[in-house]
Amino acid sequence: MKHIIITGGAGFIGSHVVRLFVNKYPDYHIINVDKLTYAGNLANLKDIANAPNYTFVKGDICDLDFLLSLFATYPVDGVIHLAAESHVDRSIKDPFTFAQTNVMGTLALLQAAKNSWEKRADGYANKLFYHISTDEVYGALRFDDTLFTETTKYDPHSPYSASKASSDHFVRAFHDTYGMPVLVTNCSNNYGPYQFPEKLIPLFINNIRHGKSLPVYGKGENVRDWLFVEDHARAMDLIFHQGKVAETYNIGGFNEWTNIDLIKVLIKTVDRLLGNAVGTSDHLITHVTDRSGHDLRYAIDATKLKNELGWEPSLQFEEGIEKTVKWYLDHQDWMDNITSGAYEKYYQEMYKK
Repeated sequence: MKHIIITGGAGFIGSHVVRLFVNKYPDYHIINVDKLTYAGNLANLKDIANAPNYTFVKGDICDLDFLLSLFATYPVDGVIHLAAESHVDRSIKDPFTFAQTNVMGTLALLQAAKNSWEKRADGYANKLFYHISTDEVYGALRFDDTLFTETTKYDPHSPYSASKASSDHFVRAFHDTYGMPVLVTNCSNNYGPYQFPEKLIPLFINNIRHGKSLPVYGKGENVRDWLFVEDHARAMDLIFHQGKVAETYNIGGFNEWTNIDLIKVLIKTVDRLLGNAVGTSDHLITHVTDRSGHDLRYAIDATKLKNELGWEPSLQFEEGIEKTVKWYLDHQDWMDNITSGAYEKYYQEMYKK
């Protein structure tokens, strides 16, 4: 049996990856390590919580002693590292937390893996440290620029993207210095079920449902490339098993939308599914002062991943948005549990010291 640590597995993307691996690989032992910060929610994984090949461990990736003990407890063969602070607005207000979690947490995890694997009889053979990053490390594109590729120069503009860029460099440094087998992927914006409702799509779906304002930065002209989260999980599965060590792969949806056009699609979809007349919620759009250092455009070229490993998105955007909106409208209890803060109180009580 292979023992695979997935960090941040109670979060949005992580929960989809954990579910995929637990269900698809019964001969793998999946160890979900999550601190259960505000963005972590075990309700995201209640369907596989009792699976025989699944273990949840509450812990902080910044705690090296905890990680050393974890690697001593389980003969870990692979790490899929998703745990990170990820909300740009939060990074602007609190850059130190992002540096601590995203940089020092990644470094601690690398060091724990190194200490463990170098003591194993087979060393680094059949081991892998897979680090999940973001397209934001590449900076911003103009409207007439070509897409981000794996060789695009790093040019982070926010504390969040700077912290992720730094963590990427540490991962590659552990390969070049110690010979650790590593992989890095940089992905575009994800959307889909279980996303924490501080992010645009679930936030706006919930606001439209309750008739609340939809705050749009500036004119809403910023462009993002969107990928359905289950397609990202499939890509990660493929890369973990077939990717070339020390390589970087970009994962994107080939699916660019301006924020304002995306919001208009959301309004039309939510209103239609709620039985509202066309245009009912248009008045909720409220333009607000633009965010500091707001990158104009991100867009990923995932050609390398398609050509080398045969991956491409399975859903067209309209299909993915329809599926996503329906999920949030059908799971208002999940949303209410998040927005009320009840889930945090529950975990604080469950894991209080």
